[in-house]
Amino acid sequence: MKKIVLTGGGTAGHVTPNLALVPALRERGFEIRYIGSKNGMEKDLVTKAGLPYDGISSGKLRRYFDVKNFTDPFRVLKGIGEARQLLKQYRPDVIFSKGGFVSVPVVLAAKKLKIPVVIHESDMTPGLANKISMPSAAKICCNFPETVKNLPAGKAVVTGCPIRQELLSGSKDAGLAYAGLTAEKPVILIIGGSLGSVAVNTAVRRILPVLLKEFQVIHLCGRGNLDESLKATPGYVQYEYVSGPLKDLFAAADLVISRAGANAICELLALRKPNILIPLSAAASRGDQILNAESFRKQGFSEVIQEEDLSDERLLQTIHKVYRNRRAYIDSMETSQMGGAVTTIVNLLDDLAQKKV
Repeated sequence: MKKIVLTGGGTAGHVTPNLALVPALRERGFEIRYIGSKNGMEKDLVTKAGLPYDGISSGKLRRYFDVKNFTDPFRVLKGIGEARQLLKQYRPDVIFSKGGFVSVPVVLAAKKLKIPVVIHESDMTPGLANKISMPSAAKICCNFPETVKNLPAGKAVVTGCPIRQELLSGSKDAGLAYAGLTAEKPVILIIGGSLGSVAVNTAVRRILPVLLKEFQVIHLCGRGNLDESLKATPGYVQYEYVSGPLKDLFAAADLVISRAGANAICELLALRKPNILIPLSAAASRGDQILNAESFRKQGFSEVIQEEDLSDERLLQTIHKVYRNRRAYIDSMETSQMGGAVTTIVNLLDDLAQKKV
C-alpha cells in the first residue's frame, strides 16, 4: 500500500484542503497519516475525520519583534527531530503540506530523508512558512496563475484549491431547520474564519436591527466570540464554529459575507454564492487577503470592502447591491475555470508515490 503524510495547521484554512483530498487518496489506495502540532486546533478536525494523528513541537516564525522569537527556533528544531522520527517509523512515499508553521519541521525532515514533498500555496503570494519549505519541495501547487511568477521555476502547478465535496451536497431545508430559520426571508451567512474576526463581527452586530427587517442572519463568529446579549434575537443565530452542518448552512445562504482567505473564497466560488469580501487589513497581515479579494472582484465574483472603509452605511449599501444583483455574480462564477483541484493534486501525489515505490 502507498503511504502519505498530510501536514498543515494553525487555522482551518491549513487543514480543510488536506481533508478534502482524503476520499480521493483512499480511492487510490493510500494509507494516510497526519502530522500537526501537539496542541493545535487541527488535532480535533483531523481526528474527527478518522485519521491517525501525531503531534510535534512547533514554533511560529515572525517578521516582527516578539520575545518568543528567541525561544521558538528551538521548538522548530525540536519539531524537526520529532518529525524525522515519525517519518522514519512510518516511511511514507510522499508528503503533502498545506502550510502553517507546523508544516516546516515536517518538510525539512522529509528533505533529509529524501521523501518527495508537494506544497500547496493558497494565496496570491507565498507565506513565510511556505517560503522556507519551497526549496525542499518537488512540486508547488497554487490557486492563481499570478502566483506562478513568485514560485521557483519548474516547480509550480496551477491546481486551484481542494474543495470538500460534501460542501456541494448541502440541503437548504436542512440548513434552515438547523438554524431555526424560515424560508420567508433571505439568509445572510457571515464567516469570519475559524478564529473569528472582531472587525466583521462588530460591524455585522451593529447593523442587526436594520438588517433583520429584510434578512435573516447566520453568524459563524469564531471561538470565544458569542454575544450572549443577542442569543434570543429573532432571525439571528450565532455559532462559534460549525463542521458537519456547514454544507447545509451554505445551501441555505442567499448571500455570504466573509474574510478573503484563499480557501474560503474558493469554496464560495465552487458553491456559486454571491458574496462580500472584507479582507484582513494590511496593517494586521502581509496583505494576501487584499490581493485575493481584488482578483475575485476583477473577475466579477465578489464585492469588496476594505476593513479601513468598513462602516454601517457602506456595509448595508453593499449588502443590498449584491443581493439585488445576485444573478450577475452567479453568472460570472459559472464561467470560472477554477475547479478539479482534488483530481489534479491526487494525480500529482500518486505519480510521485509510484516513483518512490
